[in-house]
Amino acid sequence: MSLFQEWVRYETRRQFFGRGANAVGMAALASLAGIGRGAGAGAASIEKDTQQAILTHFAPKAKHVIYLHMVGGPSQLDLYDHKPTMKEWYDKDLPESVRKGQRLTTMTSGQKRFPIAPSMYKFSQHGQSGMSVSELLPYTSKMVDDMCFIRSMNTEAINHEPAISYMQTGNQITGRPCLGSWVSYGLGSLNDDLPTFVVLVAKPSNTEQVQAISARLWSSGYLPGEHAGVSFRSGGDPILYINNPPGVPSTIRRKMLDGLRSLNEMTYQSLGDPETHTRIQQYELAFRMQASVPDLTAVNNESALTYKLYGEEAKKPGSFAHTVLLARRMVERGVRFIQVYHNNWDTHGNVAGRLPSQCKDVDQPCWGLIQDLKQRGLLDETLVIWGGEFGRTIYSQGGLSTTNYGRDHHPRCFTMWMAGGGAKPGMVYGETDDFSYNIVKDPVHIRDFHATVLRLLGYDHERFTYRYQGLDQKLTGVEQAHVITPLLA
Repeated sequence: MSLFQEWVRYETRRQFFGRGANAVGMAALASLAGIGRGAGAGAASIEKDTQQAILTHFAPKAKHVIYLHMVGGPSQLDLYDHKPTMKEWYDKDLPESVRKGQRLTTMTSGQKRFPIAPSMYKFSQHGQSGMSVSELLPYTSKMVDDMCFIRSMNTEAINHEPAISYMQTGNQITGRPCLGSWVSYGLGSLNDDLPTFVVLVAKPSNTEQVQAISARLWSSGYLPGEHAGVSFRSGGDPILYINNPPGVPSTIRRKMLDGLRSLNEMTYQSLGDPETHTRIQQYELAFRMQASVPDLTAVNNESALTYKLYGEEAKKPGSFAHTVLLARRMVERGVRFIQVYHNNWDTHGNVAGRLPSQCKDVDQPCWGLIQDLKQRGLLDETLVIWGGEFGRTIYSQGGLSTTNYGRDHHPRCFTMWMAGGGAKPGMVYGETDDFSYNIVKDPVHIRDFHATVLRLLGYDHERFTYRYQGLDQKLTGVEQAHVITPLLA
């Protein structure tokens, strides 16, 4: 009895039907990814753009996404959601009529008092939109008319792990595909020599309260494995084992990969496991990346004018400035989705000591990124997203003083912004109450946000699905989601 006959003898009903589905799925994936290999981002990009226009439900506004996730939950009260009347409430307890019995974390649920802690930072209005921005973000304040602010984001998740998972995958339970994987699955590659979806983890200058970030956040979940994010390292080789071992020339490695490919093809033909096909593609991509990645990561070749935009920190590998400059280079070379994580925004204490440092890390680099994309003609087709997994409370965690106070997690309302890629510039959407505790106008749930991002990429979130376990799975899940049309240019 052959290996295939043995496998068929014991296969389940689901595996039998899945074997047939895999053939159709691989055929669809072949059309999605294009036929040729090694074409790079030149003529093949035009062919793939034509295929994309057929595959998407709408004419896409964005071809690329740079998602800047501030891990820990930035304080909307100290950055973007100005509440001047709170000065009159200093050290008074948060009224129960505002809290309304809402859930608190275990870090403050036992407090006897919930003293109001107004922001200690000055705000001023900027641009034609009149957006209020904190003094901590002087560079950001100069580009508010290029940005689309959402002040009324909200989520049910109140702790970091489920909240980040919710923000990235549309579900608090890990194991689902993240937004980057969905974009890779839908739009395919623009450059066969680089990953479609790349993950970069920037180092904060302050590491007082760093949250754990795991590869589960850029998993492809139930989508084919090739749509998982490829994590680049900040030091040494950008990707482990990308270079040949000492004494092994490229010709030997090519011969080894050809032999390995033949063995994997035999396994795939016998068993039809799509993960075997994914493994083949990953080996081949890794070989091609040996030539493309060194050029991609040669940030030292950038001009003095570029460093003037991003700041001198861009010369330091692993810094946020260096990371977003690298993200721009990836967009230039056809990478579809770049996920950037910047840690240490979990300000349970020492807001006065840590928040200025966090803002300094990201302020000029974000401004530089938008200006750089704009001057290169890339902003219109690149959607830049900035935000965390939730916001912070108006009341102080623990003690209250003007020099050392903290804020707990707050999922009821927080601020995010977008720029480029079809997002409406100079837009300020949503309103919160005087305490930045509840939304009073135009709420935007995470599902609505995901539906809106997919719309900018050309997809109807209701029809953009993947068949898994007998269901048409969606990024926005089974609950109702709405595209926030006022956010679209």
